[in-house]
Amino acid sequence: MSDRAQAASDRAASDSHPASLWDWALIAYRAEGVPEACLSLQDAHGHNVPLLLWAAWMAGTGRTLDSDMVEAGCDTARAWDAAAVTPLRAIRRTLKKPLPDIDDTAREALRTQVKAAELAAERHLLAGLEALAGPPVDPPAPAIEGLVAVARGWSRVVPRPALIHLAERLPA
Repeated sequence: MSDRAQAASDRAASDSHPASLWDWALIAYRAEGVPEACLSLQDAHGHNVPLLLWAAWMAGTGRTLDSDMVEAGCDTARAWDAAAVTPLRAIRRTLKKPLPDIDDTAREALRTQVKAAELAAERHLLAGLEALAGPPVDPPAPAIEGLVAVARGWSRVVPRPALIHLAERLPA
């Protein structure tokens, strides 16, 4: 992250009400236990982490998360996931371990670049999701409500215990 981006991120982290979904997601992901809960939902249950964070943000900020919004969010996440996030993640994971006939320094340098591209794709996904969101119209709702709604739209399996585990760790 550039010095300017880090400074903006640090300012957002100190605010009680982040200006954007991206800022909120950065704060949320730094909360104790959130990275592990997100990765478990991603790797063990096949869920999309940016989509889940969007759902929690939507609920927590009183934005409408009806069936049409869930469908639009899932469509956006599926498009970004298929086109960029999943392929980049696969490459990054392949480059994690030493590979025959590939210099470790070069491999790790490329892995760092791929990791940055994966993060950029997730940021673009979050921006696309935020663009779908209307203004707050309701009182804030518990994060679990948004998480369950989006999990139902994303997959036939709703891993409620894992979603509750995540919801309990997200900032209010």
